[in-house]
Amino acid sequence: MATKEYTYPYPRPMVTVDAVLLGLGEDGLDILLIRRGREPFAGRWALPGGFVEMDEPLDVAVVRELHEETGLDGISLRQLHTFGDLERDPRGRSISVAYLAVVDRRRHRPRGGDDAAEAQWVAMRDVEGLVFDHDAIVAYAIERLRVDLAHPALTRRSLCEELDEADFARLRRIVLGPSS
Repeated sequence: MATKEYTYPYPRPMVTVDAVLLGLGEDGLDILLIRRGREPFAGRWALPGGFVEMDEPLDVAVVRELHEETGLDGISLRQLHTFGDLERDPRGRSISVAYLAVVDRRRHRPRGGDDAAEAQWVAMRDVEGLVFDHDAIVAYAIERLRVDLAHPALTRRSLCEELDEADFARLRRIVLGPSS
C-alpha cells in the first residue's frame, strides 16, 4: 500500500468488529457463538467478528464477518460500543466496535465458515470463558439491552424488529424479570 501524503510514521492499532447476536428461542435467551478455527485461541468460543478491511465501513465489515463466519444474512445490527483495553488481543493493539441485534433464533440456522470451525446458538446461562474480552462485551450488551427495554417502542423498532409482539413481551420478561 502506498503511503498517503498526510500519513504519519506512528504505529496504528488494528480495528475489528464483533457481532453480539442474541436469539430468542423456546427456552429463553441464547447467543450466537463461533468456535475459533485458528490461533489465537483455536478451538475456543468467541463472538463472530474480525478485522475491518482498509476500504470498508464498519457496518459493512460486521455484516461481512457475520456472514463469513456463520452464513447468516439479512440481520439488522445496531452499533453497541467500542472496546479498546490495551491487552484485549494477544496479536497486538486492537480496538473493536461491537454491534448488537436480537432475533428470533428459530429463523436463523448458523453454520461455521471462513475461520470459524463451528457456529451455534448457546444458552446465555452457559456462556463463560469466551476469548479476548468477549465476556465483557456480552455483559455490556445484556446491560445495555436492560436499559433499552425500559423504552419498549423504540427498542422494538431499532433492535428487535423481527420479533412479534408476543416474543417481544417474552424477551422483556426474560431480561427484566416477570414483573415487566
